[in-house]
Amino acid sequence: MRLGKATPVHDPRTLLLANYIKTGLPPAPAQYSYATDIGATSWGMMKNDHIGDCTCAAAGHLIMEWTDDNGNMVTPSDQDIVAAYSAVTGYNPDTGANDTGAVELKVLKYWRKNGIAGHKITAFAAVEPQNDNHVMQGVYLFGGCYIGLALPKTAQTQAVWSVPPGGATGDGAPGSWGGHAVPVVGYDADGLTVITWGAAKRMTWSFWNTYCDESYVIISPDFVSNKPAKNGFDLAALEQDLKEITTAA
Repeated sequence: MRLGKATPVHDPRTLLLANYIKTGLPPAPAQYSYATDIGATSWGMMKNDHIGDCTCAAAGHLIMEWTDDNGNMVTPSDQDIVAAYSAVTGYNPDTGANDTGAVELKVLKYWRKNGIAGHKITAFAAVEPQNDNHVMQGVYLFGGCYIGLALPKTAQTQAVWSVPPGGATGDGAPGSWGGHAVPVVGYDADGLTVITWGAAKRMTWSFWNTYCDESYVIISPDFVSNKPAKNGFDLAALEQDLKEITTAA
């Protein structure tokens, strides 16, 4: 299996989820999951078993989840995902050159401007990596979160990703294995469910709080939901701020 998430890059213009959650927003349900009807073998590796394109494979898996939720699942082809990875990084699929992974923020900006597998996103907003309530709101309201993990070597053999008994040191140190991008598609009291290397994977909340180094919610036309309006999320303000940013850029 390959990793491929580069060290986080932070743009001060990036919208922050916290700015658009109105006072009094009802809490997210205690547990919620999407894509429960997608078969264990249906997700696909999207070439992340051979190249470091996890940042784009995670986007492909979110497209699958969103369109599945709307009753007409679209599965991006491996070629679509590799094409996005190549556009962002300069990766050459013929020679293997420049297979150095990608910055999540660059992938998100490319996805919004150009689309991946013909699917554009409207906007994205950063979530505080260790804010459990906001990641639950993000999953519930927008059909998932796009996150980055600084994986420890101990995660290589764990059935459920968890902080090792010795803590976050040595082989348990953040990033001792490398950076990895995954989508969060569900959560409950025990932890979160992500999609990685073509399958669902569980992680504990303590693992999330220890190893997640970036997280984003994504607003996509593929995920049709009126929950933000009902629950007090200020989507109109977010879209207006995005227009101002892109106009000034």
